[in-house]
Amino acid sequence: MNVLVLHNRYREPGGEERSVAEIVRLLGERGHAVEVLERSSEGAGRARAGLGLLAGGLDPGGVERAVRAHRADVVHAHNIHPLLGARALAAAGRAGARVVMHLHNYRLVCAVATDYRDGAVCTRCRGRDTRPGVRLRCRGSLAEAAVYGAGLALQQRRIVRAVDRFVAPSAFAARRLSDQVLGEAPVAVLHNFVAAHEFAAAPPAARGDHALFAGRLVEEKGADTAILAAAQSGVPLAVAGSGPDAPRLERLARERGAPVTFLGRVAPHEMAGVRARAAFVVVPSRWDEPCPYTVIEAMAAGLPVLAAARGGLPEMVGEQAVVASGDVSRWATAMDALWSDDAERERRGAAALFRARDLFGEERFYSALMDVYEGRH
Repeated sequence: MNVLVLHNRYREPGGEERSVAEIVRLLGERGHAVEVLERSSEGAGRARAGLGLLAGGLDPGGVERAVRAHRADVVHAHNIHPLLGARALAAAGRAGARVVMHLHNYRLVCAVATDYRDGAVCTRCRGRDTRPGVRLRCRGSLAEAAVYGAGLALQQRRIVRAVDRFVAPSAFAARRLSDQVLGEAPVAVLHNFVAAHEFAAAPPAARGDHALFAGRLVEEKGADTAILAAAQSGVPLAVAGSGPDAPRLERLARERGAPVTFLGRVAPHEMAGVRARAAFVVVPSRWDEPCPYTVIEAMAAGLPVLAAARGGLPEMVGEQAVVASGDVSRWATAMDALWSDDAERERRGAAALFRARDLFGEERFYSALMDVYEGRH
């Protein structure tokens, strides 16, 4: 089976870029002929990006030619905004490919892709009614918000018509997207995965030096909840990541006397070493995360995870490992209990590793992806 992967790279790479790379690697290792056609938002300029959004993408003929040249049976699209758009999907269909679109976030309807603003989950924009995002200037300036709102509204129906099967990384995300924008369009659930060699043979024997928060330092990730809980419980916390919220979080830790060490941005190849020094991982997100790699990697390493009861997190970690989002006292209690009980931490780590092998293995992902590609799912 020949596969053409479409992706519009973001200005700031994140989990979606990793997912694309992992899928391309997996398909190549399984003997598929894979080509990647990428566009990049970095350097595109606001005018060109805006034109792409409003027009439904630029140069769809290039996509059609790529499908024919590669003899692609399947076009697997990821992010298509702003430069690929609905026209790229339609062009792939005209060229004879089955079109699969992977929805890693809520960007089909939300201009900032997170369904989050003003400290809370926000689903004001629904279907083609993206006026709330314009009125609230979710993209910053009124002009950019208006372009995004209009572009998303114009493209939605064309995208749904052009796609044979959508894919979401969690059952929660599939339900949210169906409710907000997709309606009855078919959506398959394929959790993100990690390579077989990334799974630990057993939970770590060492106790660990601290709890670990790993992620971009932005409000919706909820790192301040973990910092306040560390101050209340006395559990040492390491924060790995960078972002615009870093100064506020560092000030908060100082003011509360929290036992927090800020590690700054950690390169992907160094994260395994950081996890090796952790007793457990905390994911106190405020937004409805679909399926973050932070959780998958921790569980695959045999680390217990405490996660917010938001989005796809409960289905990843299990209901017994979730804590109410933003409730500092409950987070402090949960962190202290796990930090203080070596036997429970070992038991939870073993359970996390077992669950990760079941949910996030590459064999399971590949089998389900083939079902999607061949129209069985």
